[in-house]
Amino acid sequence: MTRRIMHIDLDAFFVSVEQVLHPDLKGKPVVVGGKPDRRGVVAAASYEARAFGLHSAMPLATASRLCPQAIFIEGNFARYHDASQKFMAILADFSPYLEPLGLDEAYLDATGFESIHGSIRQMAVKIRKRVRDELGLCASIGIADNKTVAKIASDRAKPDGLLEVPPGKERSFLSPLPVAKLPGIGQKSERTLQGLGVNTIEQLAGLPLEILKSHFGAAGELLHDHARGIDHRKIEPPGEAKSISRETTFGRDTRDLTLLEATLRYLGERVGGDLRRKSKLARCVTLKLRYADFTTITRQQTLGQARDTDQAIFDHGLKLLKKELSQEKRAVRLIGIGVSNLAEVGRQLDMLDPSARRQEKLNTAIDRIRKKYGFTSIQTGRTLRLKDIFPPDNDGYTLQTPSLSR
Repeated sequence: MTRRIMHIDLDAFFVSVEQVLHPDLKGKPVVVGGKPDRRGVVAAASYEARAFGLHSAMPLATASRLCPQAIFIEGNFARYHDASQKFMAILADFSPYLEPLGLDEAYLDATGFESIHGSIRQMAVKIRKRVRDELGLCASIGIADNKTVAKIASDRAKPDGLLEVPPGKERSFLSPLPVAKLPGIGQKSERTLQGLGVNTIEQLAGLPLEILKSHFGAAGELLHDHARGIDHRKIEPPGEAKSISRETTFGRDTRDLTLLEATLRYLGERVGGDLRRKSKLARCVTLKLRYADFTTITRQQTLGQARDTDQAIFDHGLKLLKKELSQEKRAVRLIGIGVSNLAEVGRQLDMLDPSARRQEKLNTAIDRIRKKYGFTSIQTGRTLRLKDIFPPDNDGYTLQTPSLSR
C-alpha cells in the first residue's frame, strides 16, 4: 500500500486567531509581536503585511518603517494555545497517526483512509472545511508519500490551498524548485551549495553523494535522499516534554534588580503552573540572561530533591541571578527561567521539611483560584509591580514576543 502523508499548516496562525476574535482586522496589514515603539520582533504577519516585505523575526521597528499603516498587536499565547488544541483535536478525529509540529502545523498519516473518505484528497478537503467552520481558520495542506515532499507541497499551496503530489512524481515535483525550499537548508547551507554550483533541488539530487558528505557530514546523505524525493521517516506521536521554560525581553535594557526579580518570579510562577498541570517534578532549574550586547548565558542548579513549587523554582533562579549579576556589569536585555530533568509526581514526601509541604498546599490553593478567576486574580507583592510595565489581563501579563512561543 502506497503511503500517503499530509502536512497541514494553519496560515498566518497568530494573526488569523486575532482576526477571528476581531473581524475588523480582516483584509488589513496586521502584525503580532508587540508595539513598533518597543523592542521586539514580528511573531506573525498577515498576507497583506507580507506584501510590504514583512516577515517573521523581523525587528518591529523595521516592520513599522516598511509598512507604517500596519496594525501592531501584542499577542496572547493563551488564545493561540487554545486554538492549537482545538486544531489538533480536529486532526485526531481523522487519523490517530498524528505528529504535531509546534502550535500550527502537523503531519498526519492518511494511508489506507481512502475507503472512509472516497480519496485522500477528499479527506483533506473535509479537514480544511472543519478547520474553517469550527475555528474560522484557513489550513493549507500538502499530500505526498513522505514528510519532506508533503511539507514542501503545503508551502506551495499557501495561502488556503491544497496540493497533492501523485505517487512516483515526487522527484519531478521537487526538481525545478530552489534548493532553499528543501527543509533543513538554511542560509549557510544554501551558500555552501551555491559555491558548488547548486541552485535547484534537481542539481542537488545530481551531486555525487561523496561531495555532499565531505561538506555536510552524515547530513549529506539525508540531503541527497530528500532532494530525490526519498524520505522514510515515520509519523511519530509527540513525546513528553523534557523541559519547561518561559522568557521575555525588556523594553529597555536594565540593571534594576527589583524589576529583574519581579519578572523572574512571574516567569517562575508560569513555569511552576505548567509543571503541576503536567503532574511533573523538576530536578534542575536554569536561568537564562541575554545582555545588551546580545551575549546570552545560561546557568543551572540541580535541586537536592525534585520539586514543583513556585517558591523552589524562584529561590534557585534568584540565587543564580544574584551570583551572575555580582560578577557582571552589563545591562540585561532578556531574562528567562526553566526547569528540566523532569520526574513523575508520586515520590515520598520529605517528612523533615514541613515548609516544602506547606508550599505544595499553598500552590494547590493558588492554582485552584487562578483556574477559576484567572492568573492575575492572585499575585505576590513582588509581581504586582509588573502591572505598570506589561499589559495585564485575567490570564496574566502580556510579555514580549519570546513568550508567544512558550
